[in-house]
Amino acid sequence: VLSESAEKPKVQLKTEEERPKAKPPTAAVTPEVRADKAPAAEAYKGEMKMSNLTVFFQGFSKQKAMDLLYWRNVKQSGAVFSSALLLLFSLTQFSVVSVAAYLGLAALSATISFRIYKSVLQAVQKTDEGHPFKAYLEIEITLSQDQISKYADKILLYTNTCMKELRRLFLVQDLIDSLKFAVLMWLLTYVGALFNGLTLLILTVVSMFTMPVVYEKHQAQIDQYVGLIRTQVNGVVGKIQAKIPGAKRKDE
Repeated sequence: VLSESAEKPKVQLKTEEERPKAKPPTAAVTPEVRADKAPAAEAYKGEMKMSNLTVFFQGFSKQKAMDLLYWRNVKQSGAVFSSALLLLFSLTQFSVVSVAAYLGLAALSATISFRIYKSVLQAVQKTDEGHPFKAYLEIEITLSQDQISKYADKILLYTNTCMKELRRLFLVQDLIDSLKFAVLMWLLTYVGALFNGLTLLILTVVSMFTMPVVYEKHQAQIDQYVGLIRTQVNGVVGKIQAKIPGAKRKDE
């Protein structure tokens, strides 16, 4: 009996520390939750792309326009001014369709030439830089619903204001204002006989880029002369109001 008991292998009992610990149960992720993560990531990417266009429109604010007109940055103002004048002078010589076609051909010639140049350069240097316009192709240029509603509301506001003002002038709600409008239309008949629409646009662009700078440099003298002219005009209008029955304003 003793020999049989000695031959039996000894079974070593493991302590609690040596026993393998059971892993805590992990939370199972349902297929629905996994499926929802993909649209959320795509929506986030879409928001990031839409932010590029939003930043562009927000960047071009009223202050940026004032900086262009006041020549704060000479290179930017010069580029915009010369481009606008070149476009308007081109329209005086060619039709709108021809100008648009020539501009499209010029842009395509530049982009195609640059694309071929970069492809040849990559083939010679044996590099793989990808498409040269990849950064611009990935920019989202679509307008969001909020932006469309915002600009549509502004256009609607200006349209309604203009229609109300024209109704007030043509239906003679105020006689003096209607007479002023009539004088303005009479002067525009002479302007139309001397200049066409494109010439007026050219003069407008030149005035927009020159008058603010001139006014900024000679503000005191210009304000003085404008005040004298305004005083004379108000005196003439006051005499007309005194002679024409019913020409006085209601608040007077």
